[in-house]
Amino acid sequence: MPVVASAIYLLNLRGDVLINRLYRDDVGGNMVDAFRMHIMQSKELGTCPVRQIGGCSFLYMRISNVYIVIVVSSNANVACAFKFVVEAVTLFKSYFGGAFDEDAIRDNFVLIYELLDEIMDFGYPQNLSPEILKLYITQEGVRSSFSSKHVDKPVPNATLQVTGAVGWRREGLVYKKNEVFLDIVESVNLLMSSQGSVLRCDVTGKVLMKCFLSGMPDLKLGLNDKIGLEKESQLKSRPTKSGKTIELDDVTFHQCVNLTRFNSEKTVSFVPPDGEFELMKYRITEGVNLPFRVLPTIKELGRTRMEVNVKVKSVFGAKMFSLGVVIKIPVPKQTAKTNFQVTSGRAKYNPAIDCLVWKIRKFPGQTESTLSAEVELISTITEKKSLTRPPIQMEFQVPMFTASGLRVRFLKVWEKSGYNTVEWVRYITKAGSYEIRC
Repeated sequence: MPVVASAIYLLNLRGDVLINRLYRDDVGGNMVDAFRMHIMQSKELGTCPVRQIGGCSFLYMRISNVYIVIVVSSNANVACAFKFVVEAVTLFKSYFGGAFDEDAIRDNFVLIYELLDEIMDFGYPQNLSPEILKLYITQEGVRSSFSSKHVDKPVPNATLQVTGAVGWRREGLVYKKNEVFLDIVESVNLLMSSQGSVLRCDVTGKVLMKCFLSGMPDLKLGLNDKIGLEKESQLKSRPTKSGKTIELDDVTFHQCVNLTRFNSEKTVSFVPPDGEFELMKYRITEGVNLPFRVLPTIKELGRTRMEVNVKVKSVFGAKMFSLGVVIKIPVPKQTAKTNFQVTSGRAKYNPAIDCLVWKIRKFPGQTESTLSAEVELISTITEKKSLTRPPIQMEFQVPMFTASGLRVRFLKVWEKSGYNTVEWVRYITKAGSYEIRC
């Protein structure tokens, strides 16, 4: 659902209106008075950025010494509204030389009105790309005397930039060596019971790219996702090859991705921005390959002793390894002394966090390590209560491994000059909230 903004106000800290723009006639011109009386004067600005007064909702954000207020009279998309505010401020800063405050607004109010008419139409957000807007709104803003930022000249070929939907990339780029770096970075979230059953498990991932390509290349990325492989087999009228397929959830793309082609062919095709950017984000909830299994055993021997045994087994391939493995095992606050025996790495007691911290610099795949510890506790005269232990926490990073099983099947680059490219693909799996109850 789009924003559908009825009005936008720019106010200073006293509540004076610097800029106001009405886009729809479903709200009155005195709505800013309600914002002053019920929100600013009641000093509730920091409690919640969304307030409902009467039949209207006020979405507001403070930038420097200016409040940007969006008034809506319907059920609007709040996240989209705040995204619009952030992008609009970035646009204004690009015209004002990096400054956005009350003085910059007073010096450039004519330019701001012109920009507000372009970036929102009848309450619906439009294009907010500074590179595109500067092609036909060429007026320069009054720059702050404290700003020395250089304003880029408009890029050539304005028609292509405005209508070709490639405002994120300029023409004329030339590299001696054309390279593409693609990283698939995943975070594994796990909550396992003390009996070893999985209570919650999911993977959040993102595809990061760094492109150093000449000209205006067209890239096509193929993954082993289930929907994309099924669509490809339908287009080629032949069954897919055997192999693991995964089902991606909650996929979001960078604006450079051709969504029309993705909806019809289920292929990720795009003209990439120059340099580093985030191509897509996704989530996996089924078929997760856990990189580590943790088996804890904790015994209480009377009132002053505990035995802690933790076995950690790596489940990924034998040719892989994990780096920076850290296992944090909670112990009672009255811990007085600890004795350790570990098969690999080093362990110590950290009283600041009440944990036994076990660190393994490099953990090979298909191996296991164990920790055995004797914990001596300070004797107390209070009645012994059942100990509620926090879960064991684990940190790690596994290169060239994906917990979701996501793989890049191909990465193709087309450019009219036909130059050769070098593609680099890397996989990294990290620990998100990786916890095991004990």
